[in-house]
Amino acid sequence: MSRWTEADIPDQTGRTVLVTGANSGLGLRTAQVLAAKGAHVIMGCRSVQRGETARQTVRGSAEVLELDLADLSSVRAAAEKVEALDVLVNNAGIMAVPNGRTIDGFERQFGTNHLGHAALTWLLLPALRQRPGARVVTVASLAHQYGHIDFEDPNFDRRPYTLRGSYGQSKLANILFARELDRRSPDVTSIAAHPGLTVTELTNNMADSHKSLVLRVGGKISHLFSQSVEMGALPQLYAATSSEARGGQYYGPDGFNGFRGHPAVARMTAAARDDLAANRLWELTIKLTGIAPDLP
Repeated sequence: MSRWTEADIPDQTGRTVLVTGANSGLGLRTAQVLAAKGAHVIMGCRSVQRGETARQTVRGSAEVLELDLADLSSVRAAAEKVEALDVLVNNAGIMAVPNGRTIDGFERQFGTNHLGHAALTWLLLPALRQRPGARVVTVASLAHQYGHIDFEDPNFDRRPYTLRGSYGQSKLANILFARELDRRSPDVTSIAAHPGLTVTELTNNMADSHKSLVLRVGGKISHLFSQSVEMGALPQLYAATSSEARGGQYYGPDGFNGFRGHPAVARMTAAARDDLAANRLWELTIKLTGIAPDLP
């Protein structure tokens, strides 16, 4: 794995990959790289117009699929259009947004970052099972380190809503889901990854007060700790393509505090390694989404 780069990605000809949030940032870079390596890339985007604009920058085979992870009816409709799939990259996400609800009434960050992706993954299992060696890559974050899942009140119906608490909960849920999926799925490999400290368009939807803080602090430290989108996408590309990537594992940059660098095994908190919590989250997700995966 030492200093793994895009040049180490094997030929992807004949493979089909769905990347959520592929119209910008890490998702677009992932789509561009995999298409250039020969894969057919399905770009899952909430806005078809933005998706089509992004598709013009992809050199290779690509198509846009309308997909709004904050709307389970959109997730179902999108999944029905995918017949066979080698890799699903659950990349899309929102961060530090004002308190709000998805179409289905879930808290926005938990509903979009976790519930939407979990539902999409479960609905795509039949398509993934058609391809030997199929993988699901779920993009988490260093923010899982301050995450806590309140199983009695995951949608902040009773407890005070905080930008940090909500985002941390959703990113912790991403890792727990990825690990539990790998444990339960004998024919689909599930891996988690994070991009380190990579500045992308993710800040566009932040609450204004939080955005100003991030940009002010980020401007001071970015030259020391942050990295480009090209580098930030490497861990999820590694998880999606490398023969050395292992199911149930978590990959991220190998530099100081996981901020930047080349792909390596990343540190998970004790909460992220909690198998009982992973199982409990799995059952809660079934209850909230109304989707029962065809898995043990």
